[in-house]
Amino acid sequence: QVQLVESGGGLVQPGGSLRLSCAASGTFFSFSAMGWYRQAPGKQRELVADITSGGNRNYADSVNGRFTVSRDNAKKTVYLEMNSLKPEDTAVYYCKLQRGGFVTWGQGTQVTVSS
Repeated sequence: QVQLVESGGGLVQPGGSLRLSCAASGTFFSFSAMGWYRQAPGKQRELVADITSGGNRNYADSVNGRFTVSRDNAKKTVYLEMNSLKPEDTAVYYCKLQRGGFVTWGQGTQVTVSS
């Protein structure tokens, strides 16, 4: 059974930075695509960034150039480095693992950008 645990969220001022981590259990992390999604109050969950098993990255237009997704297969962990944060980045951030037809989500971590 695969489980994902996010960490690193918190309160940060506009223009600040945070680094989210998502640690996975299980045996096929390195073969899985990993994604970061977010959901703000009253809005649908949206893709922020994802990274394939081969390391190809994809970003939402709203975060491109400010956020960086990376993975460490030895640690079974995916990261989201967030810079130049804006109030509109405030949301619960979720990690997703996908391997073929198998998908699992983490519990989410709150990111609040406010002065």
